[in-house]
Amino acid sequence: MSSDLDASVESSLRTFVARQRTLLSREREAEIERTSLLLTNCTPKLLEQKGLALGNLGVVSAGIGLGGKTPGDIARIEENAPPSASSKKPTGKAKKTQLPESDGKTSRGAEGVVYKVTDTRIVIAIDPPDSVDTDIDFPERGRVVKLANSVTHDRMEKALDRLEKTVIPSSRKPDDKTNYELTPLIRVLLGMSPPSKPSSLGDIAFFDPSLNPSQKQAVKFALSAKEVACIHGPPGTGKTHTLIEIIRQLTSISSEAGNRNTTRILVCGASNLSVDNILERLLALPALEKGKGAPLKVTRIGHPARVMANEGVLEATLEVKASRSDQAALAKDVKAEIDAALDTLSGKGKGKTKKPRGLERKKLWEEVRALRKEYQQREGGVVKTVLGESQVVLSTCHTAGSRQLQNHNFDVVIIDEATQAMEAVCWVPIFKARKLILAGDPMQLPPTVLSLNKRKKKGSAKGSGLGSTEKMKMPGKAATKSPENSKRQETPSETPQDEGQSCSDTGTDSDSDSDLVKGDTVIAEEDVSPPAGDAEPKPKRLGIPDKRPVLRPPRTLETTLFDRLEKMYGPGIKRLLNVQYRMHAEICGFPSKTLYASKLKSHESVASHLLRDLPNTKEFVTKESEDIVKEVLGTPVVFFDTAGYGDGDEGSRCNENEATVVKAWTERLVEAGLHPSQIAIITPYQAQVTLLTSLLRPTYGSGLEIGTVDGMQGREKDAVIISLVRSNEKREVGFLKEKRRLNVAMTRAKRHLCVIGDSSTVQHGGGYLRKWLAWLEANADVRFAEI
Repeated sequence: MSSDLDASVESSLRTFVARQRTLLSREREAEIERTSLLLTNCTPKLLEQKGLALGNLGVVSAGIGLGGKTPGDIARIEENAPPSASSKKPTGKAKKTQLPESDGKTSRGAEGVVYKVTDTRIVIAIDPPDSVDTDIDFPERGRVVKLANSVTHDRMEKALDRLEKTVIPSSRKPDDKTNYELTPLIRVLLGMSPPSKPSSLGDIAFFDPSLNPSQKQAVKFALSAKEVACIHGPPGTGKTHTLIEIIRQLTSISSEAGNRNTTRILVCGASNLSVDNILERLLALPALEKGKGAPLKVTRIGHPARVMANEGVLEATLEVKASRSDQAALAKDVKAEIDAALDTLSGKGKGKTKKPRGLERKKLWEEVRALRKEYQQREGGVVKTVLGESQVVLSTCHTAGSRQLQNHNFDVVIIDEATQAMEAVCWVPIFKARKLILAGDPMQLPPTVLSLNKRKKKGSAKGSGLGSTEKMKMPGKAATKSPENSKRQETPSETPQDEGQSCSDTGTDSDSDSDLVKGDTVIAEEDVSPPAGDAEPKPKRLGIPDKRPVLRPPRTLETTLFDRLEKMYGPGIKRLLNVQYRMHAEICGFPSKTLYASKLKSHESVASHLLRDLPNTKEFVTKESEDIVKEVLGTPVVFFDTAGYGDGDEGSRCNENEATVVKAWTERLVEAGLHPSQIAIITPYQAQVTLLTSLLRPTYGSGLEIGTVDGMQGREKDAVIISLVRSNEKREVGFLKEKRRLNVAMTRAKRHLCVIGDSSTVQHGGGYLRKWLAWLEANADVRFAEI
């Protein structure tokens, strides 16, 4: 047990936990600082323009919802400004908000999450107060301001605290009576012991016979592993498809706990989108239990504002299920009494025209507190019943630490997008199970880490200037590339580029300029593909045979649990999905060779598909239009080299010349029969997104997707246009140096990839960019954008 730890092991454990705490503390400070700088340095009007605030608001009503410990749990806020007023509502993911008083007076405010937005109202779910005896009294007038959300950080710190006390008994207080169980899973994750010998499975009857050999091998590996299994899913390889099969197999196996008929699974993800994608697939499945007609019982935990706005998905949420359970009726009666009391307190009750004062108000609050406690007890019983009957529970990693899941344990926890989640947040669900399955791709985007910018030199880069306004001609037929612009210099610039942002620049841009920290991520070159004929390999002990694994503290929060386990135990800890079903073989060629050791192959169904094979473009192919077919519909990869026509601003994150080329090529694609919804435009910087949106949205509407790399992970389109933006005499490329960011951009395309960039700048971005440029020149249809 942990009490027998030798000094070296205890020292490494303490160092590991301390390092995680230090990095998390810096990250919390960076997030608070960024939000504070915006709120203190920007005027309310500018905050509204950037979608970070809304003013001139009044509280319409307050109610209570699931988990309602406080009056005003759901506040409906109405904007009383004239309809013509220009204000940008905070949109996108649900955001932590605060309702301060609008007159500028110091106010503690009320914090909550945006629940729903309409043209005239915003519904906000208000967080419970710190004390049950604390009341929330909304101001009559106020504004909504986006805040940094501390809940995730609190849960990560709590998980690290529990981890330390679990593995290092001496860190516990003498009066701590908590049962800290050091499970085999925890020992393996921290390198205290190697993974156990896999279980022998025998023959498996797969629910989905269409699985390819590498997917079947990954399923077998995940089922046979006793503590942990990692599934490496490159773009388009059916990672989610494989996870669904694993879930189906696990729920058909009896629980080792002995008191349940089937295995219980907690499915988590780094984002709400990843969780909802799995939920959608599960809900679409037929009956899952072998030999039975009953469907799988699944429940989604999470704030409704963060759950996909899909009727089927919402029906599976805990809130909806709890409201429709047999035990919910009594809780609803109590809720109605609370709502009535709150209406009276706000002066909107029956027969009331003014808010109660003095003794009457005090008595009403006492009544609300008593009803609140009763409601919480009844609601807790309903939630316990719903979750207890669920075979699969789904939530984000940090939501697994919510009150609803307290005292609920599972047989297996699955974490999707594990390579996008900080390790500390993965520990939140890990404590709830004895087996862990991680899925992700270390060669795609890492966790978003704001504090990495602290490591770089101070300064700011202006992203609002367009530089030269010199326009480029619309690209038509392939132009012959001039010899002068084909010459390449071979000395790369290693100058670090700071992409700091100011309030007047791109205040809501979430892109970071962090470089990949060498040594933190390991993509092994060893052959880990399944054996020929899908034969199951002989069970073998994983890990380092004659040497105890070394637990090293992370250098940055970008080092994920997936990364660390692979570095600790080698490629044997994972299985690679090696067949992709998205990209034309030409598009897949470069990332397969440079990032996946040439192991990523294209399935025959997509290896040669082109834009000309789409139903809506076939009419252009059948007519006498050889030029369109050759230049647009029949070319998988096109590279427009803009060398010599940069905008001249070394720090610019916006390139008007490239935007002109993007616009022209989009027009060619649409003229050739593509729908705008089949096209995506990707660029590294928000400033370029803004420019491209202003140029293209009026013509093509919202169907044409324009966004940054971060927003496109997990997505795919028939045609993808990448605008690299950077073009300057100093040869500075910003975060184009990040191979993982480029990998995401280039692997979104299914049939056609168009790259637009300045080769004379890109070639100086380091070895990976030089290789990509050389590959484009050798394999793409290279064209020179003429003025």
